[in-house]
Amino acid sequence: MLKEQAEKKAVKKHVVVSADTLSGIAKKYYDDAGKYLAIYEANKELIGDNPDLIQPGMELVIPKQ
Repeated sequence: MLKEQAEKKAVKKHVVVSADTLSGIAKKYYDDAGKYLAIYEANKELIGDNPDLIQPGMELVIPKQ
């Protein structure tokens, strides 16, 4: 149980601002812009079919890598 709680805390959240892109967010959290698909897949229901259409105010889950 403690391990599960620690893993849940390890997942981060990011609130999108107007200049954000998924690749920019991936660069910030993973130091690799190419990992934007991990963020997209974790938030696909919120973002929709086009990963380029993130909107300011969206709260994205940043999965641990």
